[in-house]
Amino acid sequence: MKKKGKTIPVLTMIALIVAIWYIGAIWLNAPAEYDRALRSNTSLSFSELVSNTMAQERPVLPAPHQVAVEIWDTTVNKKITSKRSLVYHAWITLSATLLGFIIGTVLGILLAVGITHNRAMDRSVMPWIIASQTIPILAIAPMIIVVLSAVGLTGLLPKALISTYLSFFPVVVGMVKGLRSPDNQQLDLMRTYSASSSDTFWKLRWPSSMPYLFTSLKVAVAISLVGAIVGELPTGAVAGLGARLLAGSYYGQTIQIWSALFAAAFLAAILVMIVGIAHAQVLKRMGQKPEEYA
Repeated sequence: MKKKGKTIPVLTMIALIVAIWYIGAIWLNAPAEYDRALRSNTSLSFSELVSNTMAQERPVLPAPHQVAVEIWDTTVNKKITSKRSLVYHAWITLSATLLGFIIGTVLGILLAVGITHNRAMDRSVMPWIIASQTIPILAIAPMIIVVLSAVGLTGLLPKALISTYLSFFPVVVGMVKGLRSPDNQQLDLMRTYSASSSDTFWKLRWPSSMPYLFTSLKVAVAISLVGAIVGELPTGAVAGLGARLLAGSYYGQTIQIWSALFAAAFLAAILVMIVGIAHAQVLKRMGQKPEEYA
């Protein structure tokens, strides 16, 4: 009964979104059909209008079934090694995403540990970390690509570094909060046991930070994917979801653009789900409930 209570509202919202999407497709694609009918001096009934707007080759807003057909064609009907396969392009983007996510996670944890244990880092580094996120990624992505290309670094690493730039921030913020989450009573108890700073860190601060870390990782892995896609845009890349978006915008292939967007959204959902599963398993081993920190 509980699962049914969650399913019906979700399905209702999906149906509502699809209905609004279809209405939007008819409305936005109708001017092209009226213009075509005017130039050919023919009348256009409402049923013909609806039918035509649902089947345009380059619609302003593709209908849901057009996007679904394109996704099916580029995932199931194409070999994964084909450059027209969404799976192939998704793997290229995923590689940069995972590398950037790993680097960003390690960097974020190290910075959080330093900020927590060093007052000078807390006062000097933390403000710069926050200020770094006020710079638009679209502004610095081309600069990073150009500078790294000048020193001979091309391919996966420049895109991964852009992902790192975006993903390390939520990890730093979450870990700092997590490492500082033990209250004074817990810290006093560790002092009573004559625990060293290392013991306090590994036996109290680190376990206490796990719920905060995994919550931050869910944000970080999703934003790392965004960074990888953005990193593909200024390079003129021929592979990756960003390259599919760029090629679609160049040639007016809106159906291709939307299919790449849905592929990116699906990939992000899978990555967040994997982090969520790891979150649940780790906290289960620690005897805590993940829903307490959701």
